[in-house]
Amino acid sequence: MFLSFENSPYIAVIGDIRDSKKLQQRSEVQKKLKSILEEVNNKYYKDIASKFMITLGDEFQGLLCNGSNTMDIIFEIERKMHPVKIRFGIGIGTITTEINKEMPIGADGPGYYNARKAINFLKDNEKRKQTNTADIRIEAEGSNEEMTVMINTILSLLTVIKNSWTERQREIIWDILKHQDNQSDVAKRFNIKQPAVQKSLSKGNYYAYKDALDTIKRALAEIRRENV
Repeated sequence: MFLSFENSPYIAVIGDIRDSKKLQQRSEVQKKLKSILEEVNNKYYKDIASKFMITLGDEFQGLLCNGSNTMDIIFEIERKMHPVKIRFGIGIGTITTEINKEMPIGADGPGYYNARKAINFLKDNEKRKQTNTADIRIEAEGSNEEMTVMINTILSLLTVIKNSWTERQREIIWDILKHQDNQSDVAKRFNIKQPAVQKSLSKGNYYAYKDALDTIKRALAEIRRENV
């Protein structure tokens, strides 16, 4: 057991495009984001209590009733939006208002308060120019402080690893994470030899990255609401 709650919580996710005002073709980026969120809503509909949608220009949010695919959803948005950088706040807690399946606007409660707290923490760190600041953070209600500190430490280390990747390492690591297969299959897709894949995975600390990511996935998978 990673996290404990008195009540069955939701997972609120708030995403925010970093340095959005500096983007060229900002409207095109927003259109792309909207399309990706629609794909996420269709693919992960069983996990979604309230659909992901853009809420404040360069910000979007959604509500999950099942935590199993939280990191997969974030990974999919991150991968498809690359090279645009996005920060993610994950808030775990109850929702005190009525939930609209079609849109998250109007929903309120500790789940969203925690997601907002996480996003604001990341923004404040960036303003202070903290080195290797994380791009994902979790906040949870209840007596989960020690566990959230551990999870956020892991998320910070994941960011350090991601920031060390070359473009080629990123392509190969994201490909194997996307397809969940083996080095030989990756080599075929890239039309390269398997040792070249192995070298990129090793230099990019892929196995440490995946082990850490899987730990977070297991923690979030414990959060599940029935009959939503």
